[in-house]
Amino acid sequence: MNYGECDFVGKAVRKRRSTSQEKPVWFDELSMEEAERMARIGKPIIIPIGSVEEHGDHLPLCTDSIQPEYVALEVAKRKHCFVAPPLRYGICASARNFPGTVSISFEALHKIVLDVVEEFVRNGFKRILILSGHAGQSHMTALRLAAEEVITKHVHDGPDKMPRIMVCSDYDFAYELKGKYFSDKDGHAGTIETARVMSIRPDLVKKKGKKSYPQLPRFEIVADPERYFPSGVIGDPTAATDKKGRKINAYVIENVGKLIDELCSNAK
Repeated sequence: MNYGECDFVGKAVRKRRSTSQEKPVWFDELSMEEAERMARIGKPIIIPIGSVEEHGDHLPLCTDSIQPEYVALEVAKRKHCFVAPPLRYGICASARNFPGTVSISFEALHKIVLDVVEEFVRNGFKRILILSGHAGQSHMTALRLAAEEVITKHVHDGPDKMPRIMVCSDYDFAYELKGKYFSDKDGHAGTIETARVMSIRPDLVKKKGKKSYPQLPRFEIVADPERYFPSGVIGDPTAATDKKGRKINAYVIENVGKLIDELCSNAK
């Protein structure tokens, strides 16, 4: 089965199926017959998870959503796999009091991801990558716990039916470039994140942004984390460029693609 390319240029998010030869990379564009066949031949599924969270005065609230969705689509084109409908809500503990942030509970995120992953497994999909653009500790723990519970439930299914599930953030790879090409202190809405959005959705970049390297409490749990970084920025967005963003995104896409290869390496 050949797969057509997916538009993700400018404002285009969903793929346009302009000819009968083009095939979807979005899972929910399949028919039930196609979905059954794709499960039977062992196609992987990427589930993009994002958030609605402040990213300074220069980036959109959907910053953590558009990045993993872009990566997932690019990987799907290269690896002939599918992208599940994204979830654009997450746990935003450190930014919860900023205007525009919509943070859901740990229980809510854990439960919906658990249900979605289990439903894909029930439908016969055994190779699943949960790819989050938001990398908060509680957020990632909820995703990993959901995946762990699905694996535990199916541990006795046998080698041919046992699902394989990976959970990661695209920033597990993007931040590997810190200390090499970017400041070790770069973080939320800083150089790396701003550059990536400039490359993916330049129309959503509101302004240049301002440099900010706040001192954050290392271990203390506080009720008002926003007072430690009132700009909502950790890093230097002014150093971001579209060219840097393209290089970072290419690096992330390459490494996420390797995860898909690994997921499929022992597929039966």
